[in-house]
Amino acid sequence: MDASKIIADIKGGKLQPVYLLHGEEPYYIDLVSYCIEHQVLDEAQKGFDQTVLYGKDTDIVTIVNAAKRYPMMSDHQVIIVKEAQNLKWKDDDLLLAYLENPMKSTVLVLAHKHGKFDKRKKLYKVAQKAGVVLESAKLYDDKVAPWITAFVKDRGWNIHPQAAAMMADYLGADLSKVVNELEKLMLNVPPGQEISAVEIERNIGISKDFNVFELNTALAKRDAARAFQIVAYFAANPRSNPIQVILGAMAGYFIKILKYHYLTDKSPQAVARELGVHPFFTKEYDQAARSYNRRKTFDIVADLRAYDLKSKGLNATNVESGDLLKELVYKILN
Repeated sequence: MDASKIIADIKGGKLQPVYLLHGEEPYYIDLVSYCIEHQVLDEAQKGFDQTVLYGKDTDIVTIVNAAKRYPMMSDHQVIIVKEAQNLKWKDDDLLLAYLENPMKSTVLVLAHKHGKFDKRKKLYKVAQKAGVVLESAKLYDDKVAPWITAFVKDRGWNIHPQAAAMMADYLGADLSKVVNELEKLMLNVPPGQEISAVEIERNIGISKDFNVFELNTALAKRDAARAFQIVAYFAANPRSNPIQVILGAMAGYFIKILKYHYLTDKSPQAVARELGVHPFFTKEYDQAARSYNRRKTFDIVADLRAYDLKSKGLNATNVESGDLLKELVYKILN
C-alpha cells in the first residue's frame, strides 16, 4: 500500500491497529506519521489519548503497556514511536505477542527511519497481518525530476521540464528538502501559472544561467565558451556549488548519453522511456551522442570517476575544486 492510499484511509476514518513505517526515505514515513498525529484525535482528546515516544528514550515494555490501555476521551488512543530504529529490537517478543492480538482501540505507529526493517523477522510478517506496513524506498536521482512534476501537478500547478530538472540536479533526492522548496514556490507562484526557471532562481536561489543543468547542455553542444563561463561561476561560488554534487550530476548525464548509444530504438518516446527523462530533452541527448561517440563517452565517464576521487583528495592534494572542474571540462571537450 502506498502513502497516499494510507493517508486517504486515515482521513476517511479507516484506521488500523498498527502502522509499521520503514525505509531509507524518511519523507513518506514523516508524512503518514504526521497525518495520524494530527488527524485521528482533536486537540482536546490528544492530552488524554495520544502518546509520542522516541526510540532512544523508550523500550518495548513501555510501548506495549501504553498500547494496552483503553482510550479515555475518544474511540481510539494513538501511540506514535518516532525514530523507532533506535529501539532494542532483539527484545521484541513482548511486542510480537501484542501484535498477534492488538487492541482494536489503539493505533500504534512504529516510525522506523533511515533503513529497511528486517523482513526476515517474524515481527514484520505479523505486523503485515495486524495492520499496515509501508516501505518508503529511496528515490533514484533520475526519478526526482518526474517526481517533482507529479507532485506539483497534484497540487494544482505545472512546472516546466527544465525547471524540474534544475531543482532535481541542485537539491538531489532528499524529498523533504525538495518538498520544502516546492512549497515555497507554490506560495509565490499563482495556481495555473507554470513554474519556470525564472521562478526557481527568484524563489530558491538556483541561478537559471549558471547551474550544472546548463553546464551539461553546453557540453552537449560542445559550446566551450559557455561551459567555461559556467565553471568559472562555480569556482567563484564553491560553497553553493559543491564539486561532488556537480560531478555526480555530470556523471548521471554522461551515463545516459552512453545508454543512448546502445539504444536500438531512438524515437523520442523510446529515448524518454529508456533514459527516464522528459520527452522535452530527447533532442539534446541525440545532439550529445553526436558530439561524443561511444568511445569518447566511455572515456568521459572514466574521467568523471577519476576527478571525483581527486575532489576527495586522492592523487590531487591542495588543488582548488574550480581548477579541477576547469581541467575536467577541457578534457571532455578535447
